[in-house]
Amino acid sequence: MLYASRVFSPDDNWVVYDIRNDQTHIARTCCLEKVNIHTGEVVKLYSAPNQTQDGPGVGAPTWHPTKNQIIFIHGLMNCDQEKPYGFTRRFGALLDEDKGATIIAADARSIEPPFVAGALRGGTHAHSWSGDGEWISFTYNDFILEKLEKETNGRVKDLRTIGVMSPARPVTVPKEDAENFSGQYFSVVAATVTESPVPGSDEIEKAFDECWVGDNGYLKPDGTRQKRAIAFQGVVRTEKNIPVTEVFIADIPEDVTVPSGEPLEGTTATRPAVPKGLIQRRITFTEDRKYPGIQGPRFWLRTSPDGSVVYFLMKDDNEVVQIYSVSVHGGDIRQVTSLDSSVQGQFNVSPDGKSIALIADNSIRICDIEKGTSQRLTPPTEGIVSPVVWNNAGDRVVYNQYVQEGSSSWLQIFTAKVLTPHP
Repeated sequence: MLYASRVFSPDDNWVVYDIRNDQTHIARTCCLEKVNIHTGEVVKLYSAPNQTQDGPGVGAPTWHPTKNQIIFIHGLMNCDQEKPYGFTRRFGALLDEDKGATIIAADARSIEPPFVAGALRGGTHAHSWSGDGEWISFTYNDFILEKLEKETNGRVKDLRTIGVMSPARPVTVPKEDAENFSGQYFSVVAATVTESPVPGSDEIEKAFDECWVGDNGYLKPDGTRQKRAIAFQGVVRTEKNIPVTEVFIADIPEDVTVPSGEPLEGTTATRPAVPKGLIQRRITFTEDRKYPGIQGPRFWLRTSPDGSVVYFLMKDDNEVVQIYSVSVHGGDIRQVTSLDSSVQGQFNVSPDGKSIALIADNSIRICDIEKGTSQRLTPPTEGIVSPVVWNNAGDRVVYNQYVQEGSSSWLQIFTAKVLTPHP
């Protein structure tokens, strides 16, 4: 199955994927492969050791923008029936094709006190490279808080959040085993979440499905550049205490190793804290709309290459899920598409920032961002599954589609050439 982010090799000849036939089945998925889009040649890249129905499990591989390196979700090596793969029992695995099928941990994991700054206590997933390939973003769930949630009957909760891995320095964990291990990057959470957001405030109870802002950050109103920033979805509470999902930005400091007062690594009673200098701000306010909140099928946010605009899904007044945009600084929301039927999954912006590839009416469509017009790239076909992912050159997309073989259906990878110039 394809992942929502980069799946093409830097030279655009290969596409990487995991072999699951359902997006919920990472635990039982053993292997990663790549396929040559010109010849159809398939090469197995990695196979998880001692794979069972309960793990370790692998999935969601994404290629480095310039190197022959892949990061993907990997369940803990000791996953079994008693301790299966789960939200807090996974990590980011790095595979360098030039070095064979050996993996190393991107993020360190430390679940026994004293905890280690730069290591986290749970599961990272949905990893994405920054535009320059130096940093990695991820979504995160915390093992210590998961235990506390059970012990406190939900008073303390394992609230999903986001984080980043910085190349500042590798992190060494004193005790190395299947539950605790060192990592190549310094990892921190990048959003502040709380069990009880104040209604009507910008406090959030969940942060998720993020993306890097721009290929090189964005320009601030004063003309200076914010080099590192994440756009993410955050769940707020309206004044009537109704949960609504909005778009947030996290400006990331270049040095994430400095704590802001609370421990970066957290304590036995508290969640990990964001680093000093991180600024979290809300840029959409949709509670007064007919259908409040960004919403639709599950999707990750996307931005323009220059980082000036964030794209997201939301229902129009006719309850059709459309693509919308908002400035990275906030302000008026613009409706990009005017489709007759809803967007059906993850969309992606072309490398030149002029077009969006999406699925609607069971077709792959290419939308001209400036004009808002779209054209079908494929005829309506049952079984098309998101995401639709651009190659680096911006002249081809790939996507998944179920193909019937006897009484079974199997996910296959399809590719389509995109007409140039864009519509």
